[in-house]
Amino acid sequence: MPSIRLFRLFFFLLLLLCSVVVIVPAHADLQEIQERGELRHLGIRYANFVTGSGDGMDVEIVQGFAKSLGLRYSLVFTDFDNVLKDLLGKQVVRKGDEVTLEGDYPILGDMISTGYTVLPWRQKVVDFSAPIFPTQVWLIARSDSELVPIKGSANLSQDIQETKGMIAGKSLLVMEKTCLDPGLYGLKDKGLDLRKYTKNTNLNEMVPALLNQDAELSLLDVADALIDLQKWTGKIKVIGPVSQAQEMAAAFPKDAPRLRQAFDGYLEKIRRDGTYEAIVKKYYPGIRSYFPDFFANKS
Repeated sequence: MPSIRLFRLFFFLLLLLCSVVVIVPAHADLQEIQERGELRHLGIRYANFVTGSGDGMDVEIVQGFAKSLGLRYSLVFTDFDNVLKDLLGKQVVRKGDEVTLEGDYPILGDMISTGYTVLPWRQKVVDFSAPIFPTQVWLIARSDSELVPIKGSANLSQDIQETKGMIAGKSLLVMEKTCLDPGLYGLKDKGLDLRKYTKNTNLNEMVPALLNQDAELSLLDVADALIDLQKWTGKIKVIGPVSQAQEMAAAFPKDAPRLRQAFDGYLEKIRRDGTYEAIVKKYYPGIRSYFPDFFANKS
């Protein structure tokens, strides 16, 4: 009799466990999304890519993509801490160069498109589309800083080294897990005074923090810098580059290849018919002067 009661108890506990298991949906590829009738776009309020007001460069591109597929468009706001979790249903954990996926979470979107920089560690967990936009990481300072912008040369690697040399003895504002992570540019474990911005993961907050004297210098990417140089006219200056040219692209789960291929096809189409050019000029006028080679090859 004790064994029967023990078995019943075990069976009851097993049923209870099964009843609370959260079923996480699989990633949807193109066919499943078409059956659903809606494309969910994961976007982060960042620069002119996703403004937070229902528009932005990436918003217009993905809206057009959804329309080309006959789908409803849905913008799902997220942030840099959660965007991959919202796409993959897994928490991305980085330990050095190793990246693992942990846990089970609801999948909230089908693709990321938000001025999302292609980085080696991200490529381990998602597949990127063809490049959408060029970028680079710069060193910036307040206008009253004693540092003088480098003159620049035809040798970008030399310019980067010259710029990095100016950081010694200064405090530097950085944001980990983003394109402003100092580890990406050989700035960690160098004895530098790195000030991690941790109030949130909104890259738009870097310049206000710099002006608030949270640090003497800051890393900033080109897209944000171009906007902030206008917004904070006369208050900040660019010292020089700390990275090679980079590219931004849309990101997709690795098991959604048809959706990614369809997006690449749409990008190619709008580059040919002038739609892409018009969107770029609307949100980033003058960007061609900084990256002429990119736009010569992509338009």
